[in-house]
Amino acid sequence: MNVINIYAPAEAQRGILRRRRWEDQEMPSQVLDGIERIFGERIAPAEAVERILRDIRARGDAAVHEWSARVEGRRDGGQPGGPPAGESAPRLEILAGEWQAAYAGLPVAEREALDLAAARVEAFHRKQPMDSWVDAGPDGTLGQLIRPIERAGVYVPGGTAPLPSSLLMAAIPARVAGVREVIVCTPPGRNGAVPALILAAAYRAGVDRLFALGGAQAIGAMAYGTESVPAVDKIVGAGGLFVTLAKRQVIGMVGIDGFYGPTETLLIADDSANAAWAAADLLAQAEHDVLASPILLTPSPALAEAVAREVAGQLEGLSRADIAAVALANRGGIVVTRDLGQAVDLANAYAPEHLCLLVADPWSLVGQIQNAGGIFVGEYSFEVLGDYVAGPSHVMPTEGSARYASPLSVADFVKRISLVALGAGAGARLAASAAVLARGEGLTAHAAAADARVEGKK
Repeated sequence: MNVINIYAPAEAQRGILRRRRWEDQEMPSQVLDGIERIFGERIAPAEAVERILRDIRARGDAAVHEWSARVEGRRDGGQPGGPPAGESAPRLEILAGEWQAAYAGLPVAEREALDLAAARVEAFHRKQPMDSWVDAGPDGTLGQLIRPIERAGVYVPGGTAPLPSSLLMAAIPARVAGVREVIVCTPPGRNGAVPALILAAAYRAGVDRLFALGGAQAIGAMAYGTESVPAVDKIVGAGGLFVTLAKRQVIGMVGIDGFYGPTETLLIADDSANAAWAAADLLAQAEHDVLASPILLTPSPALAEAVAREVAGQLEGLSRADIAAVALANRGGIVVTRDLGQAVDLANAYAPEHLCLLVADPWSLVGQIQNAGGIFVGEYSFEVLGDYVAGPSHVMPTEGSARYASPLSVADFVKRISLVALGAGAGARLAASAAVLARGEGLTAHAAAADARVEGKK
């Protein structure tokens, strides 16, 4: 029995390839059940996030502890009034000595893999120059100054699937950019502790502070600031539905890098593709989240059927098979296209986070791709390498934002400041035209300020 459906293009465009706002989509029962457990009623995810953020802004750490306890199903702070009598709320901040100890205590293979990933991420991002420039001429000087932001907040997904790789992918570009202070928030695991591998990644990436805090409450704490968590200038990093909704609601109070919803992988494959590998690539993304979107486009009905069989067979042995099965059934699928050209057209319209080209001549398609967070060329450039060790940040645009947005980079951690330093002659000469435009806009004070320079008045 297939666990992933096969669609015709028109059917897929009405369903799995159709872009809709999260607010307009039917949420899986797992999501709504969780909201009902926390809030006592089935409210929309956006409303749930709004309640959490409003409370954190008003009450700081007390609200952070209470909401974290409710979300995680703990007793401490789970009800208004804080933790049970005689008990204190868990410490939010994890001190740097614990990170170093975690790094030193890793098995050699894990430490070497972490070092390799960190080195490749840093090397890639050091090739992204964002240089200041100053152009001095006879009329004066114009230029652009590049300044790093002062304090960046990095959200690192965790909980049931801790992602130390995400810490490296966001914190290292910040360090390369010269950010003065890098703050990390990540949820504790099921045992109430942040996994050692995430602590080790924090040490290897050279962050400044680390907090055991996740979900919308982490975004609220970094946006507004609390007694324990400092307010940051910009929040970056991917997360699940509630993190994305929270970032949408705090924008303006704080900068954000983008809206990263649940992961998306779109494969384009032809008859040359290895069906088992294609299925493994779909499952690798499906296991992230019940809202993940693992999709295959192929002109080959035979490959479609073979991949569907492989998905069903491989699913049985996965540790997160239940999550992957929901994602495959609700938001995944295989689309049999007319040809590779139609597959490319559908991919560009969908604008996926990850676009994998599992075809005989992948480079022939690269030039036709207009919208994608990342292009993975050939079967050995599989997307999982991008998750960990390829080099580019795996924090990539989702929900169709690849039409206008880019993966996280050094540019996300700097500001461009325009520099204007004109001489007296140039200022007076240009002032006349500025005055004309100001009067055309009905701004007489603007015009007067310009006229004063034309006339040389002091």
